[in-house]
Amino acid sequence: MPMSGGGEARIFSGVDVLEPLSQEELDELAWRLPDRRLEEGEILYSPHERGDGLFVLKEGRVRLYRTDVRGGEFTLEVLGEGTVFGEMSLGPGRLRAAYAQAVEPSLVAVLRRTELEDLIRENPEVGVRLTRLLADRLRLAQNRLADFASKDVRGRLASLILYLAEGEGVATGKNEYRIPTRYTHERLGTMIGAGRVAVSRAFAELREAGAVERRGRLIHIVDLKALERAAEAG
Repeated sequence: MPMSGGGEARIFSGVDVLEPLSQEELDELAWRLPDRRLEEGEILYSPHERGDGLFVLKEGRVRLYRTDVRGGEFTLEVLGEGTVFGEMSLGPGRLRAAYAQAVEPSLVAVLRRTELEDLIRENPEVGVRLTRLLADRLRLAQNRLADFASKDVRGRLASLILYLAEGEGVATGKNEYRIPTRYTHERLGTMIGAGRVAVSRAFAELREAGAVERRGRLIHIVDLKALERAAEAG
């Protein structure tokens, strides 16, 4: 069922880039922007595809990832509700820098380039925050790619689980967290550029180190410090 206008405005008010807007401006934006609904696994855009605007994630989660020359996938970021993305296409070439894929059924609002330019002219702080967002995303991508280049599968998996815990983890005790989304070993493999068998082996090593375990179908971090040590050892 489509979200109410008030619900959409509430989400927009929590988007850092849009915070400088007044409530009236947010209400108008929520009413005006078109939506696109994505099924789980659906690709929203791909690298080198021309883009002409931004997306605001209103429901669900979206994964940004790149591929290597062998076709392996490596996740740069997993985005949650209230996040702006697609900003790389606003450069002179207007090209996307990565794939954007729905991790679960999702709803995104489309903010066209012309509308964004109008917002920035009327609210220069929007442009300042967008520049800051781009810098943060580039730094995160560089750090994630550095992990990919320098760590073995065990180290990359440990880093990924820490990253997932930071973004969506639920504290269950001292240094203990639950990842509420179900991630199969196959999916984890696509997020760190490794095969399912290699991920299963690496997960077993982390479990033997007392860092993680599976309860039901969910990943639990049972010792955050041990997981951090595994990630640093790489």
